Order: sequence, then structure tokens, then C-alpha cells
Amino acid sequence: MFEKLTALYDKYQQISERLVQPETVGNPALYRDLMKEYSQLTPIIEKYKEYLSAESALKEAEELRKSESDRDFLEMIDEQYNSAKEDMKRITEELKILLLPKDPNDSRSVIMEIRAGAGGEEAALFAHSMMRMYTLYADSKHWKVEVLNMNETELGGVKEAAFSVEGDGVYSRLKYESGVHRVQRVPETESQGRIQTSTATVAVLPEAENAEIQIDDKDLKIDVFRSSGAGGQHINKTESAVRITHLPTGLVVECQDERSQQKNRERAMKVLCSRLLERKQAELDQAYASERRSQIGTGDRSERIRTYNFPESRVSDHRIGLTLYKLDQILNGSLDEIIDALATADQAAKLAKEEEN
Repeated sequence: MFEKLTALYDKYQQISERLVQPETVGNPALYRDLMKEYSQLTPIIEKYKEYLSAESALKEAEELRKSESDRDFLEMIDEQYNSAKEDMKRITEELKILLLPKDPNDSRSVIMEIRAGAGGEEAALFAHSMMRMYTLYADSKHWKVEVLNMNETELGGVKEAAFSVEGDGVYSRLKYESGVHRVQRVPETESQGRIQTSTATVAVLPEAENAEIQIDDKDLKIDVFRSSGAGGQHINKTESAVRITHLPTGLVVECQDERSQQKNRERAMKVLCSRLLERKQAELDQAYASERRSQIGTGDRSERIRTYNFPESRVSDHRIGLTLYKLDQILNGSLDEIIDALATADQAAKLAKEEEN
């Protein structure tokens, strides 16, 4: 590990020198790429410097032990020695985590898709609550949210919705949300107070960059139609809604949220590109594909990654056995405690796998 850290430190120094050279400053694309690599290496190098400092303190204490005979001073030296030893042990574990292979999509923005699952209108109302939860979470992170498509019900629920979330490191946080979310509550229309179980399915797609996915126009079937659902008179009178079918894969994307047919087409293409990128990555990594299938499932009540229980004000994430009695706060966008726990568990699993190898 420390040979790798030494090599990374040398590389970091080289990049630092290149960043101030005139030929780099005058080349925006090169400067951007080097800055990205520099930023990625910075947390590792800073932590490595902490380790070197602790190691230096340990060696200094060892030398002083050999030449010092004063008992009081020896106690101070022993304290420095033990503190430096503990620091080195702690920092070593932190470095192991920092050196784990990074998900190449972690820095990307995402497209999220939410669909009502089992439970009829109650599932659609829950899907609406989920969309609100993620929007509030994004707001707390100063990320930009843009609705790409939304199919609403007459009672204010959401049959399906797609929206983009743009910002630094969005995918690294939201990727753990893919799967079936289950809600247990008493519907307002339930006169006997019986608890109903409903589900909503969430998919988190890393947003594709233009150069990654090339789509031939002849592979697309584009239909326009009148929008349905909530949206006022205008939205139902013009053929502004767009449905794009990617013929080679059979993927279908609809967008009807905008009044402009052109804007709906652009948004539908954005979603299609992200779905195709995900498909491409899944084909390259079958393990990832099977994991994703197990996460998302079919939307049936028996499949879930998380349960939101209203009578108990409880949220339980079944993947890591985490239970929090903070339902209101979580539905109002306070997701960091859950996401942090999931990220920690993910790191621990990766670390165990690395140590096995």
C-alpha cells in the first residue's frame, strides 16, 4: 500500500507543477482534466501527509527514549509514542478506504425515475412523497432539480416521474436509493383504520455525457401525441408530448411535462441516453447487472430495500439492518444519516473483498 502511496505522491507533485505551466494554463481542456485528477488525489495525499507526520513523531519518540533517563520526561515521551502509534493505526485504515477503487460514475449527475408499484392510488401518493423527499434532499445539497416527465393522478399522486439532479458527486450519494421502497400507513379513505402496504420503485441512472452514447436517427421511432393528466387545458389541446422508441433495444421514453414539443424531445433523449449508458455498463459488468436486478425487482410488496412505517414513525433500511424513528425528518429530505450508513457499509464490504484478494 505504501509503495502505491509514494507513487501517487510523486504523481501529485508532477500534476501540481504542470498546472502552473503556460502550456497547461493556455489549454482549457488539459487544465480541466489535470485539475480533476488533482482534486481526486488531494484527499489521499493530505491523509498520507498526516501518516508521515505521525510516523515522524513516532521515530522522534523512539530516539528520545534511547538517550533520556529523566522519569517525568520519559512519561511524556511514552505518551507521544503511544499517541503517534495510535494515529498511524487509525490513518492506515482511513487510507485503505481512500485507496479503494472508485465507482467511475460517482462524480456524475443523475436521472431519477420513480414509479408507483403495488397499491393503486395509495402507491401513487407515496411515489409523490418520494419525489418530494428527493427534491428537498437535493435542495439541502444545493443541487439543481429539473422535472423531465411526470404522469400524475387526479388525487395528486404520481404514476411515474423522471427528473434530473445536477451537481458534484450526486451519483455517489443517490446511487443507494435504487430499489423498491415500501410504505405502511392508513389511507385517508380507510374508514376502519386498517394499515395498507404499498410500494414505489426508484431507479437512479448516471447521466450520460454526449460523447459516450452515439444514437443513429434511423434507430429511433418518434411519436407525438396530446398530453394526458394534470396540466390545464393547453397541455391537452396540443400534440406537444413525445414518445421515443429506440428500435435496437426496445427502450421507450415518454416526455410530456413541457408545452414545447422540442423541449420534450430533448428531455426524452436525455433520459434515453442515460438508460442506454446504464445498459452498456451492465453488459460490460454482469455482476453489476445482477445486483441491479436484485435491487430494483418487480415492484411487488414482498420486495423492498426500505420500509416507511407511518404508525410507528419508523424507517428501516433492510440491506444494513438500520432502523430510525425519524419518519417526518426523512420524508422532509433528511437522508444523510441513512446514506452515510449505506456508504460506510459499502466501503466495509469492498475493504473486506480487497483484503481477501
